[in-house]
Amino acid sequence: MTAPATSSAPLDVAVAGAGAAGLALAVALKRALGPGLRITAFDPALGREPRDDGRASMLAADVRRFLSDLGGWPEAASPVSGLRITDSRLDDVLRPIFLELGAKIAGEPFAHMAFDADLRAALRAQAEALGVGLAADGVVGHRSASGGLALSLASGGETTARLLVAADGARSSVRERATIAAHVMAYDQIALTATLAHERPHDGIATQHFLPGGPFAMLPLAGNRSALVWSERRAAAEAVMASDDAAFLAEVERRAGPAFGAITLAGRRGSFPLRLLLARSFVGDRVALVADAGHVVHPLAGQGLNVGLRDVMALASVVAEAARAGEDWGAPQTLDRYERARRFDVAALAAATDGLYRLFRSDAARLARDVGMGLVDRTPALKRKIVEIAAGG
Repeated sequence: MTAPATSSAPLDVAVAGAGAAGLALAVALKRALGPGLRITAFDPALGREPRDDGRASMLAADVRRFLSDLGGWPEAASPVSGLRITDSRLDDVLRPIFLELGAKIAGEPFAHMAFDADLRAALRAQAEALGVGLAADGVVGHRSASGGLALSLASGGETTARLLVAADGARSSVRERATIAAHVMAYDQIALTATLAHERPHDGIATQHFLPGGPFAMLPLAGNRSALVWSERRAAAEAVMASDDAAFLAEVERRAGPAFGAITLAGRRGSFPLRLLLARSFVGDRVALVADAGHVVHPLAGQGLNVGLRDVMALASVVAEAARAGEDWGAPQTLDRYERARRFDVAALAAATDGLYRLFRSDAARLARDVGMGLVDRTPALKRKIVEIAAGG
């Protein structure tokens, strides 16, 4: 049931934000701790028609298993059977494949592609089935109270919670009110997105061309369709964004090359600015940050949603263990365990994606990086390890 919240019974956990991360956390905790857990996800968007921006994400194998265990796996997800990477200039007639990865771990695909709207719908259905509170309201303030936090809601209502989870995105108001500082650096790139249909099959293979303007990725969806994630320098991206569909597709085909044949739009075009964001801490006074509220990385590695859902896995595990041990799951010593569980992995990914962004922006480094990718391509053990890491192993 979705309704505005007013003054209500105390909550065990309040989640600010009902996107994929917020819903997954609510479902995971409800499953782990049972029907007695009082948990509500607050998001004004719950009172509106579900948003479908056409965005799709690559979900790693460990994330797929987690979502399947929750009952929140979108059935329309399609497997990724391989990954091809080229490093080329825009007008290169031939684009040699410098790195080609097979994509199975223990007999299962290392990743699947799923539409974000399908994932949110599957998780929301599970949340409703389990009796998770879903409030079309926003958390607009919080302050310390006896044994927890007092929460002020956009509707004028109030409630309390022992733990407040910020799953409210990169511009997290919960993070700001908790005075958790963040390192933010804007990239001179915009990501252009679209769902594309193409004449020739992709065979389940994800293709990424590293071009001077930024990485251009075609990620396989069901049928002869692909999700486009095209990172381009800001000025050029703004010109493409202002163009009509025919001009847009001409630029897409120019970058995709002949492998896909004729390409048409199969969904709306979108865009978003790229930046690096890393919170100085993922926890505060009875507050925990997950997903984009705590970190945002460049999409070139396709790991943004995966790393956010791994936050959810870690926090759900820490909270469930504390509850079973009779501990206060909002206490500093409990939340510190979550911080320790996630800080290194997130910081390492942020550094790696930022380093790759800088490496592939430099044409002077092209020979060195192509030699490096070629060596990886000829080293099966290293290739397997890369796939295992991408799959969450």
